[in-house]
Amino acid sequence: MPRVIYYTASTLNGFLADAHDSLDWLFVVEQAQDGFPAFIEGIGAIVQGSTTYEWVLAHEDLLAHPEKWPAFYGARPTWVFTSRRLPGVTGADVRFAAGSVRDAWPAIAEAAGDRDVWVVGGGDLVGQFDDAGLLDEIRMQIAPVTLTAGRPVLPRNIDSTRLRLEAVAQNGQFAELQYRVRHPESAAASGARGA
Repeated sequence: MPRVIYYTASTLNGFLADAHDSLDWLFVVEQAQDGFPAFIEGIGAIVQGSTTYEWVLAHEDLLAHPEKWPAFYGARPTWVFTSRRLPGVTGADVRFAAGSVRDAWPAIAEAAGDRDVWVVGGGDLVGQFDDAGLLDEIRMQIAPVTLTAGRPVLPRNIDSTRLRLEAVAQNGQFAELQYRVRHPESAAASGARGA
């Protein structure tokens, strides 16, 4: 079964996007190396929320220039969770889903095959994957930026018994953190054994 990985960037004070759902703050921060190409090679399917999808569409003008889509996601199938009707990108394998991530999971997992699933964002969608017991890893790049308001990187309570730090690295001005996420039932069992 594929792993579900939330790979994202955050401001120093925990915001994924600013108050206008923009990521412009992110693209001015210096990166020394880019591990993204190696990461994306291990991804078989992509999942994102409607706000993230709409931001990428607008920021890259993908409706007018659908040829740019492969630079972001390649030919991987991409699920967009939304309760609204949104435009697709010509030539891209974009699938719209409504309802619970648990209901959509069998199709996502089948499409990913022996590779992983990247949950791009937003934070609430990632929280829904965690609620369903499907979130396996968080890879976070912390930028030296603070915002006074915005979208939280993950609006859920996940305590330290469920997160295990696996790696720390520096990428230019970013601090990269990689956490394994333990599912609530395995964390509870581990706590009971330690009692």
